[in-house]
Amino acid sequence: MQSPPDWPPEPGALRPSPFPHPVLHALHSLARMLLFPAYWTLDQLLGCWAPVAHPSGLRWLSAAARAGAALLLLLLVGLPLALPGLLLWLLLQAWRRPFCYQPPPQCWEPPVPWRPPAEPTRCFSFLSANLCLLPDGLARFSNLQHSQRRADAVSSVLLTGLRPSRYGATGCSPPQPGAPCGVLIAAVPAGLDFVCLQEVFDLRAARRLVSCLAPNLGPVLYDVGTFGLQHGPHLKLLGSGLLLASRYPLLGAVFRSFPNARREDALASKGLLSAQAQLGILDGRRIVGFLHCTHLHAPSEDGPLRCKQLTLLLDWAEQFEAESRQSDDAVAFSVLLGDLNFDNCSLDHAQEQEHQLFSRFQDPCRLGTRREQPWALGTASGRGRTVGRLDGPHSGSCPCSRRYLSLRNDTEHFHAPPFCGLLPGDAAEGPGAGRRAPPLPGRPSPRRRPG
Repeated sequence: MQSPPDWPPEPGALRPSPFPHPVLHALHSLARMLLFPAYWTLDQLLGCWAPVAHPSGLRWLSAAARAGAALLLLLLVGLPLALPGLLLWLLLQAWRRPFCYQPPPQCWEPPVPWRPPAEPTRCFSFLSANLCLLPDGLARFSNLQHSQRRADAVSSVLLTGLRPSRYGATGCSPPQPGAPCGVLIAAVPAGLDFVCLQEVFDLRAARRLVSCLAPNLGPVLYDVGTFGLQHGPHLKLLGSGLLLASRYPLLGAVFRSFPNARREDALASKGLLSAQAQLGILDGRRIVGFLHCTHLHAPSEDGPLRCKQLTLLLDWAEQFEAESRQSDDAVAFSVLLGDLNFDNCSLDHAQEQEHQLFSRFQDPCRLGTRREQPWALGTASGRGRTVGRLDGPHSGSCPCSRRYLSLRNDTEHFHAPPFCGLLPGDAAEGPGAGRRAPPLPGRPSPRRRPG
């Protein structure tokens, strides 16, 4: 008789260091120490040239003085240390796994495993957000600054969402009769289970977020990306900016970098981060969920390039799930989270709106091409971003804005009641009008039993 799976399960191939040997990890830390003075001074120098809303003579003189001091420091200290550090850093990328794994502390207790049919329903809560945590000099060009302070502020906000829901780990609030499908809330929902963040490019900011998420939520994947010289050749100095945290144990993860990037995205290693989490146990078999995180190409006019990336991530997601799934696993959901950099309203995004993504996945805010649900959040002036979607390809489906989860086993059907979601309509514009910041889409699952 097969023994039931352990809980919590071992993380498998996930090890904290991205390097296979401690010596390589130590050399990589040394290389980053040598590079940091030049990185910091270049960051300060770049920040001096960022545009300001109301320039003045005094502010210009202050910026010029800071630029001169930064340039002098760069020439005297930064460059002599940076040259050997850069060569060492580039060499070590050949052995680096494209992400870091932060395990939870020893005192961490994962949620009680989901065990149908004794516990027929369980809700899962997902959060996706683009934080624009760039190095401070670059962030100033987006009218943002103080990346480290903003990382601390985001950590404080996230802490409110990491508290358990008042319905408990297995509860779910049913909608009130006559309540609208979407309800706008001005706070992070309580009881978050999975957090996907984009544009966490600054490593110091990432570590601040990790120090908050790991002890309060669970395992974290960060510093994601393939750096150094890549095929092309292309030099990648920034990572993907992705960060994924889970309340449930992670069993494995893979990152694949998009081969095509242009303009301001050329130096970043954008791609798809895929992870497998164990959610519970059903008849001695694992109940697993798949999480796919991405951030697509940014320039608005490069729709064909985004379509190529969408096609790649669909293939990569299916490949990861096929390689990670055991033959008797019960798959509860597969979710794609992130920033797709297009909306469902603009004519400029017609090619992306008709991509096969939406024939294989279902966006709960979308009625069709350029047609939205009446309660979908509209923005009158800005271009909305499709920031995520959910997918239940084998035995479950979980459209996030309604938090629906189904799991089929023989003739029994377990599902969570619909959750009154997060994104309402724009009443001023009317149903289906305006742009929106879309939620997490999902695709309907084939009627197939797990295993």
